[in-house]
Amino acid sequence: MVHNPHRAHGRPSGQARTSDSKAASPRSGKEGAAPKEESGDRVAKMLARAGVASRREVERLIEAGRVALNGKVLTTPAVKVEAGDILTVDGAVVTEAEPARLFRYHKPIDLVTSHADPQGRPTVFGALPPGLPRLISVGRLDINSEGLLLLTNDGGLARALELPQTGIVRRYRARARGRVTQEKLDTLKNGVTVEGVHYGAVEAHLDKAKEGPQGANLWITVVLAEGKNREVRRVLESLGLKVNRLIRLSYGPFALGTLAPGEIEEVGPRVIREQLAEHIAPGNMPKGDRPLWKAPPAPARGPRRGAVELDRGGVAPGRGGRPGRAPARSRKPPGEEPPKKMEYKAGWAKPKPKAAVHKTAGPKRRPGAKPGGAPKPPRA
Repeated sequence: MVHNPHRAHGRPSGQARTSDSKAASPRSGKEGAAPKEESGDRVAKMLARAGVASRREVERLIEAGRVALNGKVLTTPAVKVEAGDILTVDGAVVTEAEPARLFRYHKPIDLVTSHADPQGRPTVFGALPPGLPRLISVGRLDINSEGLLLLTNDGGLARALELPQTGIVRRYRARARGRVTQEKLDTLKNGVTVEGVHYGAVEAHLDKAKEGPQGANLWITVVLAEGKNREVRRVLESLGLKVNRLIRLSYGPFALGTLAPGEIEEVGPRVIREQLAEHIAPGNMPKGDRPLWKAPPAPARGPRRGAVELDRGGVAPGRGGRPGRAPARSRKPPGEEPPKKMEYKAGWAKPKPKAAVHKTAGPKRRPGAKPGGAPKPPRA
């Protein structure tokens, strides 16, 4: 039996709990007031939702002393931000999280998926067009890989789509050199361990094989749901294949489509609500149906040789304003010199002169007379 000192002094247990709560909350204004519940989100979660960086990157920012709360530099991410607190990163105030936005980007090769590269190589975010919000990537593509890269302003959404537990399917097309059979590719469905790292089930299909002098050139479609670092390359290398080109075709319900390398397109809010509602906080759910950002128009090119320029109404200038007609010739203003004859240079084909037409002399006709008819008799 557990000894209760409060019962020994003849006090009800309810009063004892009240006094304990009173002692545990010395900052409470009144006696017997309930303890103040902690509110707010952790600093890493808030900065991730605001699109500043991922949670792991936020921890690095805090370690570097770049994050401050109410003017005090933070040394640990185990801090909660409450309403009215001022959170800054590199001296810039971080505002509340905006509604979640998502972009499809066709990453070309030779770009690093990072905001800044220690080696000074060009980055994905440095190549984006102006006018976009601060974005972070959903996963990564290495510098030699290309294809679909999802970008978002919501760090929580990016984290949810990256986790293997979410089961988001990624589809790739790999070009490799070597020789392999479909039966050997099917063994990847059971998973494989490469240099101590275990990779889950991978579905690979041999699309095309062409024999060459130095081996076979293969095209392989790879489908996986983990997305570990360089997973496709390492898994295929375990079968003796050397991947020399890797293209990501889709990420979950989003496909590369017809995006050209370097192009970016925003996903509409309605599509985000339909496809990703379970991964977005209710307060960050976007509204509306149309994207907020549109790609800037491509730079206008000069008119092609022989092309007809259009007027503001989209109609080619011409007689009667009908499209496709050449502009009418203007009459020569009085006093203008006649155009000079074209001088032909060596190598040009000079036009042949037209043969002269000799007309036979005949009787002169009076005005009104028909050709070939007899002359009218003179009037009396």
